[in-house]
Amino acid sequence: MAGAVLRPFAFSRDDVFDGRMSEDGSHRHGAFFGRRKGHPLRSRQAELFETLLPRLAVDISKPANDLTRLFPATVDDIQLEIGFGGAEHLIGRATANPRIGFIGAEPFVNGMAKALAAIDDTKLTNVRLHHADAVELLDWLPAASIGRIDLLYPDPWPKRRHWKRRFVTEGNIARLARALRPGGEFRFASDWPNYAEWALARLTHAEDFMWTAARADDWRKPWPEFSGTRYEAKAKREGRVPCYLIFRRR
Repeated sequence: MAGAVLRPFAFSRDDVFDGRMSEDGSHRHGAFFGRRKGHPLRSRQAELFETLLPRLAVDISKPANDLTRLFPATVDDIQLEIGFGGAEHLIGRATANPRIGFIGAEPFVNGMAKALAAIDDTKLTNVRLHHADAVELLDWLPAASIGRIDLLYPDPWPKRRHWKRRFVTEGNIARLARALRPGGEFRFASDWPNYAEWALARLTHAEDFMWTAARADDWRKPWPEFSGTRYEAKAKREGRVPCYLIFRRR
């Protein structure tokens, strides 16, 4: 961790490590829980699922060799967003960084539909998609192949009995560490204090990661290139304060 000993929230070891027994391998770490589809798709969205998604989908049935070959133009880095929701952040970053190749993982049908429509509208060529559980994608990626991984406003599963469903587990932290190159970053944002505390405790105890915060604003304010999401806007409307954490791969 960086030189400061600051923490975004006060927490106790018992609070954030209760439920550790659910992380001992007795279930599939990070397996997707929850609905996969909400309201019915519009006709254009359904058509894009049939026509555009097959062209953009990452084929994890084939060996993952050179990821840069996923993209038609030369890219200088590959970055991943896990659970991109309405795709606002993914599309915003891809638009602003044409020489970075982005992979977005989202199992929720309506979120994927929004991404497809936005990619079609903007004619982006530096985005590829994984319409399934991010765990299988992480296992497929070559070691040290990713420069940055974002996990923004994931489902907090606030009830204690559901904490085992959270994406940030020891098993998935190991997956993140394997996929990230040394010096790469895992960026996490949440408006639920307990989940922010949970993630902070696990990542600061992980030998492969260093928390980069040096001052309070480093977790109170989003990083400069952050593209706001509808989930962030909803949290602020409802009076919840987001927390932004960056961990660097050693």
